[in-house]
Amino acid sequence: MPFSLAKRWHLRQPSVIPGFGLALGVTVSWLTLIILIPLSGLAWRSSALGWSTFWSLALDPRTLNALKISFGTAFLAALANVVFGVLLAWVLVRYRFSGRRVIDAMVDLPFALPTAVAGIALTTLYAPNGWIGQYLEPLGLKVAYSPTGIVIALIFVGLPFVVRTVQPVMEEIDREVEEAAATLGASRFQTVSRVLLPGLAPAVLTGFALAFARGVGEYGSVIFIAGNLPYVSEIAPLLIVIRLEEFNYPAATAIAAVMLILSFAMLFLINSIQAWSRRRYVYGS
Repeated sequence: MPFSLAKRWHLRQPSVIPGFGLALGVTVSWLTLIILIPLSGLAWRSSALGWSTFWSLALDPRTLNALKISFGTAFLAALANVVFGVLLAWVLVRYRFSGRRVIDAMVDLPFALPTAVAGIALTTLYAPNGWIGQYLEPLGLKVAYSPTGIVIALIFVGLPFVVRTVQPVMEEIDREVEEAAATLGASRFQTVSRVLLPGLAPAVLTGFALAFARGVGEYGSVIFIAGNLPYVSEIAPLLIVIRLEEFNYPAATAIAAVMLILSFAMLFLINSIQAWSRRRYVYGS
């Protein structure tokens, strides 16, 4: 048998690291128990509705508007977190100043703070009679009880995902790369845009995906500041809760299934772009 054919039929190369079979089996079993079985239950309940009933529930104007608000505000918040999260990570990594560790610790506060507490605090600040809202109200800027308030709440809960994803990658970038670019005549803008940012692109996309996914499913911090007005500031997770309280389980199932499909499609697209950018731009490749 030719060597190439024998190599083709050799399914797995022996590894120096033991326990591959056991680790893979435990991993697949755990993912099946925690993720696949609950999602399969949702898919099974959705399929039991029938196509006509499912689409009539999914295409309800109130449902479509809630999905539009949830995904639109999550996308805008994730974009804002990419810009300011990368800037914050840059400041924490590149500069040494008093209070840096305090700021670094503050980044993780949204992780630890209950989302309901965050929602109440933001509503207190941005309500028309709040500390900040009382100055915005005369200018015609309404933050609380509007989609703008939802974006601010999602920025609050999503910022750590971007910072903590980009920061370790940024710390590994050797300063000699920047010095070499400067030696070769690159300006500061060219060094950042053509040398540093392409290498950070996979981490930035990962942070964006995490912040976006967190924002789409966020509930606790949003319901207080959103106002929950149908067709204005009602998010899809809240509409699911409303349908459940009305004992309208088919409608809740249909909304959840649509959210699952849209979220999976968008995250798959983002991860594909991330994998492409990693192969093209990552340092050392």
